[in-house]
Amino acid sequence: MGRMTTGVYIPSALRPLDSLIGLLGELGALAVEQAQEAAGRRREARRPRRGSTLRPGGETPLWNAVVAKVRPHLRTRGAKANLARVLEVPRQRVHDYFVTGTQMPDAERMIHVLLWLAARETSGAAKPAAMSPKPLN
Repeated sequence: MGRMTTGVYIPSALRPLDSLIGLLGELGALAVEQAQEAAGRRREARRPRRGSTLRPGGETPLWNAVVAKVRPHLRTRGAKANLARVLEVPRQRVHDYFVTGTQMPDAERMIHVLLWLAARETSGAAKPAAMSPKPLN
């Protein structure tokens, strides 16, 4: 006669497989545990590290404020191309900075963006264009 193990009938001829079935159950549980640990490590790897490169988004409120101030000035024809010349980047990069929001300029270019913005918004004798080594027009 066969025997019942964990609710499953196993014929007597297959009793040596009984221990194998128990082992497979343990291996399955171990595999699930390992998969959960691996998922945790992947989640940990995606977490931004201290000192890592910032990406535009909710974590960069100052950059978002600069983008909001610059966008109205980029609506006129040729403004993006002119800003690209000032920053010495391709026109598409200016689009990435201020329209799609997928990239941010480096520190040197950021200073030029701020000077360009100040030149656009300042009307009077003290123009910041005199402080920049590049023409901001």
